[in-house]
Amino acid sequence: MSTICTSVDFHTAGEPFRIIAEPPVEIPGRIVAERRELAGPGSAADDLRRLLCFEPRGHADMYGGFITEPDDDGADFGVLFWHKDGFSTACGHGTMALGAWAVSSGIVAVDPSGTTEVTIDVPSGRVRAQVHTDAEGRAASVDFVNVPSRLFSSGITVDTNRGPITVDLAWGGAIYALVDIAQLGAAAGSSQADEVGRLGEMSCEVIPENLTALIALGREVKAGLADHPDTVHPEDDRLSGVYGTIFVDRFGTLPGGELHQRNVTVFADGQVDRSPCGSGTAARVAALHAASELAPGQTLVHESIVGTRFRARVLEETADGVIPVVTGSAHRVATSTFEVDPLDDLVPGFVLR
Repeated sequence: MSTICTSVDFHTAGEPFRIIAEPPVEIPGRIVAERRELAGPGSAADDLRRLLCFEPRGHADMYGGFITEPDDDGADFGVLFWHKDGFSTACGHGTMALGAWAVSSGIVAVDPSGTTEVTIDVPSGRVRAQVHTDAEGRAASVDFVNVPSRLFSSGITVDTNRGPITVDLAWGGAIYALVDIAQLGAAAGSSQADEVGRLGEMSCEVIPENLTALIALGREVKAGLADHPDTVHPEDDRLSGVYGTIFVDRFGTLPGGELHQRNVTVFADGQVDRSPCGSGTAARVAALHAASELAPGQTLVHESIVGTRFRARVLEETADGVIPVVTGSAHRVATSTFEVDPLDDLVPGFVLR
């Protein structure tokens, strides 16, 4: 039996994050963005990703990260985020988990003030996890302070099997297509209604019963935007392309004045975020701010398809967008040692979606 590596697994608002503190393979590259670029098919890092993410050791919706050296002395460490289809540019729920992990493991000492800042280099830039600890030094909540985020474009029409759908494109460390789900009622009543059955029956709500249809539609929207010029990142082409589709259900305001919305993010190739999606929430905040729908100082209560919540707001306005801060909690669920039996023919494994 061959031991491969040890992981520490967290969940953030229900979404898994598997941390490999000491990857047993070389991950070349000078900075994290370059490491992501070099970690393509056939690389040792990609082989390890598949082993840890594919069944029977993982599953189609697994998420994780390899800890790396930071880009420079200004960060505590770097991370190469991964999922079943490859390596991503950003991961807000993962950043929260990494903050809680860094404090609980002693990598970053707990600040006596009760707020400990963990600085992390990711492919989209430098982010911060502000970990709020209780009297016993445990991570009670984490603020994800993201890279500058902004609305790229709005009112783009994408043809789907439910008819034409209008989307906005926003950046939150990755590019997301934002879809107000209420419009799907009108789309389903269009001349293409006979095609709807191909995606299954679906009400205009972000609820678990609609998930299969929303996965299929999210893939359609992403594919329909593949060649759109607004999906090209203006500063770094390595960050181009739609990462995910976010379906949004609007609920108005809560009694305390917070804006309340529910979403489900379908990212990569049909992967579903169980949390409200950290970088997606940052993109949503940027889009709402640009449309003057999120008032100065107002909080967005962003709910996931399983009912967990992030709270988000604009921390700072920039020349062309905002710095969002997204608050949630992350909890340790397991420590695992992964092994490979030399007689096992399911290596690296398989995925069914």
